[in-house]
Amino acid sequence: MHVERFKYTIWAADKERATAFYRDLFAGKVTRSNDAITELEIAGGVLAIHGGGEGKRTWTGLTFQVPDVVSGAQEVRAAGGECPREPQPEDGEPPHLAMCIDPEGNDFMLSRKRG
Repeated sequence: MHVERFKYTIWAADKERATAFYRDLFAGKVTRSNDAITELEIAGGVLAIHGGGEGKRTWTGLTFQVPDVVSGAQEVRAAGGECPREPQPEDGEPPHLAMCIDPEGNDFMLSRKRG
């Protein structure tokens, strides 16, 4: 099968707020926007934000690799998101995961490259 493009879609009760969160926090570039959906290019991938969501907490599977998950979690909070638990060191290494939530209730992870 020839795949022309791959994108990941999340839902948002407030599409504009969600767009601003991901655009500003992850330096996303809006590549398409209409009343129903906004697409952002982030680090070569496409995140689509579809309006009409219920604003309920939902696991997405989204992971953003960043150099430092501790400072990344601080940036998430400053942008209006949440990281309910501070990232924890593992096996004597600095933290490599931060579990976060965007303002629309979508769970996502920050991860640090290991080894």
